[in-house]
Amino acid sequence: MSLSRQHCLEGAGLATFLLNPQIPFTSAQLPYILGDIAQQPRLLGIPRRVEISRTTTLDPQPSQSPETIAPTAENLSGGLNDQNLKQPEEAGRDWTRSFHGLSNEAFSPEAAKALLAPINPDDIEIKPDGIIYLPEIKYRRILNAAFGPGGWGLAPRGETIVTSKAVTREYALVALGRLVSVARGEQDYFSPDGIPTAVEGCKSTALRRCCKDLGVASELWDPRYIRKFMAQNAKEVFVEHQLTKKKKKIYLRKDEKVSYPYRETKYGA
Repeated sequence: MSLSRQHCLEGAGLATFLLNPQIPFTSAQLPYILGDIAQQPRLLGIPRRVEISRTTTLDPQPSQSPETIAPTAENLSGGLNDQNLKQPEEAGRDWTRSFHGLSNEAFSPEAAKALLAPINPDDIEIKPDGIIYLPEIKYRRILNAAFGPGGWGLAPRGETIVTSKAVTREYALVALGRLVSVARGEQDYFSPDGIPTAVEGCKSTALRRCCKDLGVASELWDPRYIRKFMAQNAKEVFVEHQLTKKKKKIYLRKDEKVSYPYRETKYGA
């Protein structure tokens, strides 16, 4: 017994097929069963038992256009599908490969003043291990002051590389239509669900490194400045982790207090 075209068009064909596996069908009848491809002119040689693929857009696969990439993945353990797409000639300059404008001329005195302005010590943060840094948002504000919002941007120079513990990607800093610097960022993560956050951290790291070539916050790489800043603004504190009870020495700004999960303790106590 086989399904007739009229039976398929009446809407009962698919249900009959599913409830009666012994009923054969032909590839010519399948388009009518599925309905949404009823106008398909060619025959479809699809197997009898069709399973919906669980493959997601984050699994390793060939490059795709943006329209075909949908956020339907259940996890990110397969990595990211963010290869740079080849731009058509009319789309403008391809910043994945171009070095256009690099060192052509200096930026305006007004932009240079904003980029090279001394750092406000109140903006500098101290990591527990004593490393000083400027929060990423401060770099963005400096670039906005120098070039204006929309006058600069970060262009990916390659796809994101995802390892078992970290993500890394190369970015180019472009300002006023000119390439300024290229740097690679990286960020650790602890579970596949943390990959999107790590990708954002990777971008921020690349931004800070690119800004070094513009002289932004150059004091943070000056050993003499670091020693002077730490002597004037930092303090050493012995703390105890309230959960693990482990003790260690950390660094804080003098205007900050020890916060959870640590509590201040005395050395040897």
